[in-house]
Amino acid sequence: MDLLVLQTDFGRSDGAVSAMYGVANQVSQTLNIYDLTHGIPQFNIWEASYRLLQTVNYWPKETVFVSVVDPGVGSSRRSIVAKTSTGHYIVSPDNGTLTHLYLHLGIEELRIIDENVNRLPGSSESYTFHGRDVYAYTGARLAAGIINYSEVGPSVDVESLVKLKVDKPELTDTEISGTIDVSDIRYGNLWTNVPRLDFQNLIGYGQDVEVEITHNEQVYYQATLTFDHFFAEVKPGAALIYVNSLDNIALAINQGNFLKAYGLGTGINWKISFKKVN
Repeated sequence: MDLLVLQTDFGRSDGAVSAMYGVANQVSQTLNIYDLTHGIPQFNIWEASYRLLQTVNYWPKETVFVSVVDPGVGSSRRSIVAKTSTGHYIVSPDNGTLTHLYLHLGIEELRIIDENVNRLPGSSESYTFHGRDVYAYTGARLAAGIINYSEVGPSVDVESLVKLKVDKPELTDTEISGTIDVSDIRYGNLWTNVPRLDFQNLIGYGQDVEVEITHNEQVYYQATLTFDHFFAEVKPGAALIYVNSLDNIALAINQGNFLKAYGLGTGINWKISFKKVN
């Protein structure tokens, strides 16, 4: 498909992303190169994993993604290319970046990058920019059809993949709880891991819900909110519960920023519970 999509925590303030573009264009000037994001918080593997889940399945099959959030660059961590069950390819360090794809889309095959073949010529003494020298180079070669997937390197057991700890939602007769996985960055909406269908087994649209948010067992937020279809069902500045674009339950303030308003955060240690109000 000649589609290459890049994700990093590099930002845009220097030439790192441009260097990756340059390497890919040296491999093939017919590639179509796009950005997923370069705004992943530094070293935040969890968020890199989630943003891939948010995006990958909306691209055509055989699209190649390069994801570089790599605090262990140069160490013994593996460099891999995964083939998802949906037919996409992900080039990444094996550090947990593929956790959410493994859980929600499925990983069909996993290969270690053979750097004797798939590494930018002349870069063997560069130990801290594998995003350019190994991942962009390998991803571009795969996307351009210069190598096929079997030529990436040796196949390894999918179950050997490094995975981050992920908690599953818990459901009782009166309550459902989960984690606040990430935020909708521009707007500060809180995206949870609670699926809509599980939530709606307990709570319907228009109903009041008791919400509690904790971090390391300390309560940061408690309120009663309604479960609404869209933001404008409440007044500007009012909070609501809604279904996000991944069909999970989320919290927002209409024309506001929930994350900043209450000094909250995201990640597996941020817990949320929803209790039906009788």
